[in-house]
Amino acid sequence: MLTRIFFLAFLSSLLFTGCKEDISFKFSTPKKINIDQKLELSVGETNGTVVDSVHFYLNGLKIAGKNNAKINLQDQKLGKHLLTATLFFQGQTKKLNNFIHFLAAQKPVIYDFKIINTFPHDSDAFTQGFEYHKGFIYESTGGKGTSFIRKTVLKTGKTLQQKDLNSQYFGEGITLFNNKIYQLTWQSKKGFTYDLNTFEPLKSFAYGESNEGWGLTHNDQELIKSDGTERIWFLDPQNLQEKRFIEAYTNKRKAERLNEIEYVKGKIYANIWQKNTIIIIDPKNGTIEGIINLNKLRNSVDLKEQNKDAVLNGIAYDSENDRLFVTGKNWNKTFEIKLFPQNPK
Repeated sequence: MLTRIFFLAFLSSLLFTGCKEDISFKFSTPKKINIDQKLELSVGETNGTVVDSVHFYLNGLKIAGKNNAKINLQDQKLGKHLLTATLFFQGQTKKLNNFIHFLAAQKPVIYDFKIINTFPHDSDAFTQGFEYHKGFIYESTGGKGTSFIRKTVLKTGKTLQQKDLNSQYFGEGITLFNNKIYQLTWQSKKGFTYDLNTFEPLKSFAYGESNEGWGLTHNDQELIKSDGTERIWFLDPQNLQEKRFIEAYTNKRKAERLNEIEYVKGKIYANIWQKNTIIIIDPKNGTIEGIINLNKLRNSVDLKEQNKDAVLNGIAYDSENDRLFVTGKNWNKTFEIKLFPQNPK
């Protein structure tokens, strides 16, 4: 008799457990959405279980406290985000997670260009970083054993100063800020700072979450860094720690392999690796506002040899005179260009 009672109790527990496991819900969200649309959040009961309440979270921050909520996205950053629904039912709680991509509201403007001036550039330079400062070009190059930073005269291309990087490092982007030169390396997760006037090394710094160093620029308060993905990082110039990031997206997709970057009139200009293209990014949320096709410029360069890596990879801006300069890896010319929309309204 006791055996039968235990068996019935065991069977009942299995049935009860099975019922609990059968409780399921459907968390409905789109996989991607443009930020000028409202995001609808809802959880449906798939087996008749009544939900007492539900809270919705975006990247851990609560955004709604009721089911079938509609969320305004205009102030959100673009890119991949985590949505969480926390359900309360029958004295229990359950969390459901979905990933979603926020896209730009409008498609980017397509720009063409006009060549204003042409200047000489060292065709042996595998250009990684490119900066204009008071009539001079500051440049960094890549390659182990061939990486350096140097100062040249814009009009003649003459080298005035040069500092070679230790052969264990592959040099990447540079920027000039507060009388210092900041330089990245590619896969060593380390950057360097130098005195702007003497090129003497000051200190090194480690990367944070970003795996690699590609492009480097700055605004008035922060350093800005690309890492070869769609992400752009903002660094504290005092301790060089990564504080936050944005992700570059159009109204349809992300832009990967962001490389050389430059801060121009409040926007981030970014070269895409292996493309003769520059995109114009809103630093607030990552919206790609413009695309500059420079294939015609690449075709006007005299190359020593046909090299698939000899692509656009240098952007420099003269803020005092509103001049934009571009060059590329192993290009023999630096170009001053003026941009204009292809199809102005």
